[in-house]
Amino acid sequence: MNDELRVLIVDDDKTNRRVLKECISGIAQVLLAKNGHQAIEKAIELQPDLIVLDVVMPDMDGFSVIETLRNRRNTEHIPIIFITGSGSEEVEMKGLKLGAVDVIGKPLHPGVVQARIYTQLQNVFQRRLLGSLANIDALTTIANRRQFDEVLEKEWNASLSRQTPLSLVILDVDYFKKYNDHFGHLSGDRVLKNVALTLKDSLNSENALVARIGGEEFAMILPDTHLEKAQALVKAAIESVQALNIAHPASKCNPVVTVSAGIHSFIADQVLNREAAFDLADKALFKAKENGRNQFSFTDNLNPYQAIEIETGLSEF
Repeated sequence: MNDELRVLIVDDDKTNRRVLKECISGIAQVLLAKNGHQAIEKAIELQPDLIVLDVVMPDMDGFSVIETLRNRRNTEHIPIIFITGSGSEEVEMKGLKLGAVDVIGKPLHPGVVQARIYTQLQNVFQRRLLGSLANIDALTTIANRRQFDEVLEKEWNASLSRQTPLSLVILDVDYFKKYNDHFGHLSGDRVLKNVALTLKDSLNSENALVARIGGEEFAMILPDTHLEKAQALVKAAIESVQALNIAHPASKCNPVVTVSAGIHSFIADQVLNREAAFDLADKALFKAKENGRNQFSFTDNLNPYQAIEIETGLSEF
């Protein structure tokens, strides 16, 4: 189905682990654990997409494992299939009440096992697909505001715990309304697509995020990035957009489509909250527009609630 999907098999019996592995290896990656303690450790560390869990094991049975996993925020979402040789309705009901998505009886019949696991992996794949679509901007195919907010929260917390710099960038297409008025909204949509993909390509980083956060406005989240590095990245992004050479005769700053940007670089505990950091980057963007557009401005101070002098970082190309 998808070799990126991973299934954790938990069984103290070596023969059962082998049979289950043979059933799964053609449709997903297989991870193995031979007791409940290993299962919990590997579930936390490796975050499998599905767990196939034997009920009867020494020291820690399957019921205790699922209760532990369901009580942890980072494992509560993982679907679990119980394997049991009991044949008891009571055992099956207990497993389902604890949150198992299915129960498979022993002796194991490979065809049945594979079919049931395949069904659960299909559900996982579909949920993942729907989840990714919910985080994508339909027009530009880059991240949307929802994903931006989720990633900003994650990187904010990382900056807090590790005391590492984080840079937030807000960008705006210059005189975009005038472009729409001149060429029409369909042409404007094409510009937004081109700008979005150009901004994304200009970063060329798995850690950084570029999102469309509304209309002609975009944002970047740059983890572990101090102001100087952020300035270089934003300068390159602005130059890349201008290099598209998309004619914009209605623009008052350049005959081609350009963007302006505002940068705020900080460590999370230096700013009151994420909204305040966003506001500071937005104020920097406003200053860039005020100074003539097609440029960036920035803020970088340890006490942003005192008077802030926003310096212009790029005046012309």
